[in-house]
Amino acid sequence: MHYAIVTETWPPEVNGVALTVQSLEQGLRARGHEVSLVRPRQHVGQQSLAHETFVRGAGLPKYPGLKFGFPSTRRLSHLWSMHRPDAIYVATEGPLGWSALRAARKLGIPAATGFHTRFDSYMRDYGAAFLEGTALRWMRYFHNGADATLVPTRELQSFLSGNGFDNVKLLPRAVDTVLFDPTKRDPALRTEWGISEDTVAVVHVGRIAAEKNLGLAVRAFRALQTVQPDARFVWIGDGPARERLQREHPDFIFRGVQRDESLGRHFASGDLFLFPSHSETFGNVTLEAMASGLPTVAFDYGAAHEYLRHGVHGAAIADGDDEGFIEAACRIGRDPALRAAMGVAARNAVASLRPEQVAAEFDNILEGLARARGGADAGTVAA
Repeated sequence: MHYAIVTETWPPEVNGVALTVQSLEQGLRARGHEVSLVRPRQHVGQQSLAHETFVRGAGLPKYPGLKFGFPSTRRLSHLWSMHRPDAIYVATEGPLGWSALRAARKLGIPAATGFHTRFDSYMRDYGAAFLEGTALRWMRYFHNGADATLVPTRELQSFLSGNGFDNVKLLPRAVDTVLFDPTKRDPALRTEWGISEDTVAVVHVGRIAAEKNLGLAVRAFRALQTVQPDARFVWIGDGPARERLQREHPDFIFRGVQRDESLGRHFASGDLFLFPSHSETFGNVTLEAMASGLPTVAFDYGAAHEYLRHGVHGAAIADGDDEGFIEAACRIGRDPALRAAMGVAARNAVASLRPEQVAAEFDNILEGLARARGGADAGTVAA
């Protein structure tokens, strides 16, 4: 079959959406399908591959290197008229995503959307809580323009279905347990951080931005330091809040954006992962930390709700219980035996999550939409 994927973020941009969509694209190709990709050009002079179509885009304010695609309905309509996909997956809700849905409707091509970002929750984080309901209505209007909305957790599926979103389908996530593995722990890297094997290295991996609730991570770490004075906090990633955080906390270790094998080493070389965000739809980094053998403290939703067993793999804290989050960070952080046991259990809990299985389920959903619309040739479906 021929599937088209439309996305406004793509590696080497480092974020959960870009990496998830790339994994889905690779999974469909591995299953023998033709996959065409539509996305913004990331830099001047960038050359597209045979299966790629670049559209014009512009940078996102406060997020250098990230772009949104300009409206492209006419171009996509022409592109898909000339080489018609059996189904389309729209990963992002920007202008390019809206254009893709309009073109798909015009041509009668079935389309699925991915619900990757809780923009309604972001409104609170950026001081505009009064727009939360408006953002949710805007997202509902966008996603209900497709034949299905794909979500990574049952919890989110229930929430969206209860708020008027149509045909919400579960598409679980997986984690690369080869890349993220406790055996990637690197004493030389810890030496670069300026810490010994006996020092507790707390890590945070992700965008350094207001919506990540980073103030709570700082409070939890400072509380841990009262009982573990030599503990160090290692920050992996970048974002608009980094400069201020670095200025206010000169003892923190900032490692910038890490990718692939280097990211795997950074995860595995830590001792405790703190993830205080309230606004994730999933939180891929939770699975990556668990696969790397790190006990994890997170709020009980998204990936933590699906996979993190409280008291066994770390702590899954009731959303909004900041003091519980801090207490769990201190309790686990000061107990090396507990951290070791939780790390082993966390690794075992996610070891069976395979990207190949997610690709198969994604394929089945898109194929089902194509068959329901009557536009697929059953003889071309790959096993």
